[in-house]
This record gives sequence, structure tokens and C-alpha cells, in this order.
Amino acid sequence: MVLMACILCHIKNIIFKTNFMKKITFFILLTIGLFMSSCSDDDNETIQTEKLSQTEIDDLKVIREEEKLARDVYAYSFDVYGQNIFNNISGSEQKHMDAVLVLLNKYGIEDPVLPNRGEFKNQTLQDLYNDLTAKSDISLLEALKVGATIEDLDINDLDDFESRTDKADILNTYSKLKCGSRNHMRSYYSQILTNGATYTAQFLTASELAAIIASSNEQCGK
Repeated sequence: MVLMACILCHIKNIIFKTNFMKKITFFILLTIGLFMSSCSDDDNETIQTEKLSQTEIDDLKVIREEEKLARDVYAYSFDVYGQNIFNNISGSEQKHMDAVLVLLNKYGIEDPVLPNRGEFKNQTLQDLYNDLTAKSDISLLEALKVGATIEDLDINDLDDFESRTDKADILNTYSKLKCGSRNHMRSYYSQILTNGATYTAQFLTASELAAIIASSNEQCGK
């Protein structure tokens, strides 16, 4: 009888410990679940704060193709005249395109750029490309003025785009693109003067253009 009582007591202890472990396990799992839920909410909040407005998305798409416009027109002018200024700045415009693509990829925005030179999804830019390359065909001087016109447009548009976003990464990219465009404007303007002509601002104000021309080339960062 004593032996039976000891066996029953041992079994009871095992059952107690098993139930206790089940309770401990349940408590641990519940705590982990609440923690993971909290982390998930934090992640969702982060994603939410990084969403862009439709205006910001549209602006990024436009500047991506606008930088392609510059690259393609300058490549066209280089083919016609063989002047290094067009080839050098065309290469710089490719870097500008790449910088905008980083932002498109970050925010999950479809890239509007078509693979072939001189082809654009944005019909306004398509028409502009056709018009500018036709002007570039006229003479080297006209091709240089076309270059200045594109940089004029870029700087003006970037000013507008900056006013429509508060995202630090986008503003940083826009700032670097504008810096590059100011340097390009200085190069084209100098060559226009060398060829006995001048350039009148079409998008910027006269004072804005004068301030750019009067200042030295800038270091635009990586």
C-alpha cells in the first residue's frame, strides 16, 4: 500500500509539472506574439511614412525622362559635330538618370524610361526631343543653345519639384542634379560666347541665369 501511494504521488507530481510547463510555454509564446505584433506595427508605420504623394511620384518620373532627354539630345549633337562638350555632358546626364532610378527603385515606382535613344513615354518630352534635335541640326551654335535650353529647363523644373516634397533623400538628389545642371549651363554658355553669340533665359529669370554664369563651377558631391 505504501508503494502504491508513492507511485500515485509521483504520477501526480509529473502531471503537475507537465501542466506547469504548458502554462509557462503558453505565457512565453503569448509574450513573443505580442512583441512581434508590436514590431509589425512599427514596420507598417515606417512604410506608411515613406509613401509618396502622386505629385512626388509624377515629378520623379518626369525628371527621370527629362535627364534622358538631355542625355539623348547631347549624344545626338555629338554624333553630328563631334564636340567633346556634348559627349562629356551626355555622360554626366546618364549619372543623373542613375541617381533618379535609385529613388524609383526605393519607392517601388515603375521606371518610365524606354531603352531606345530618342523615345519617351512622356509625349511632351517626346515632342521636345524632336524639336530640339531638329534645331541642333542647323549648326553647332544652335546645338550649343539647345544644350543651354535643356539645362535652363532642368534647373527650373527642379526648383518646382523641390517645393512639392519634404523627403530628405529626394531633396538631396534634386539638389545634386541642380548643381550639375548649373555646371552644364556654365559650360554651354561659355561655348556660346566663344562662338560669337549669347543665350537668353527661357525658363529661369534673367537674374537667376546671370547669377549662375557669374559664379564658378561647383563640386556637386557623389
